[in-house]
Amino acid sequence: MSDVVYGRNAVREALRSGRPVEKVLLAAGAHGAAAQVERLARERAVPLETVERRELDRLAAGANHQGVVALVSAFAYVTLDDLLAQAQQRGEPPLLLLLDSVQDPQNLGTLLRTAEAVGAHGVVIPQHRAAGVTAAVAKASAGAIEYLPVAQVTNLTQTIEQLKAAGVWVVGVENTPQAQEYDHADLNRPLALVVGSEGRGISRLVREHCDFLVRLPMRGHVGSLNVAVAGSIVLYEAWRQRRTGARD
Repeated sequence: MSDVVYGRNAVREALRSGRPVEKVLLAAGAHGAAAQVERLARERAVPLETVERRELDRLAAGANHQGVVALVSAFAYVTLDDLLAQAQQRGEPPLLLLLDSVQDPQNLGTLLRTAEAVGAHGVVIPQHRAAGVTAAVAKASAGAIEYLPVAQVTNLTQTIEQLKAAGVWVVGVENTPQAQEYDHADLNRPLALVVGSEGRGISRLVREHCDFLVRLPMRGHVGSLNVAVAGSIVLYEAWRQRRTGARD
């Protein structure tokens, strides 16, 4: 037991998903606001403890814990083969999200939340120079990490080549002139979407290994969208095409 999860949604989903939970800590006076968490903990026979809020502040490193913290088992990363097997078990063409050095926990959590919402089979993140799955990411994902497999790899370009060998199309989300508009591209296929980092986007080497690029048209004065927003929009377009069987 080595991880901390905080926030009502994140703790609730940890309890609902069956992840091993050692203890749930509630701030004094938070029982009414955390009633659902308390009920789930009792149903699963997870020990409950009321503590001073400053103890939760310490465990959550000063973040907004909403009066609820859980001590849970360490997050378990999976392999790329596990993600592909997930798609096969569900009888669906793979839909994966690859993150090229996304470093902000809020952006990572938001992308994980969207990927889970559209039924993606998993997310791939680099082991180095990127955010990993932490308590802050768990809270930002609103508990989606409890249901969405995440693979951590040492070399993203090698992973892309493995996916291609498995028949998966790798499509980068990048605002460049040569990119297709996202809703004109055929995303109704075995697909891995690549989203780049907050500052520089997709790295040159990763971009060169993509099968093609898509972009979001911009009408206003700003030149780009937040990485989590852009990635979420394209994920939903991929799901829309799968549901309808067609692109615009």
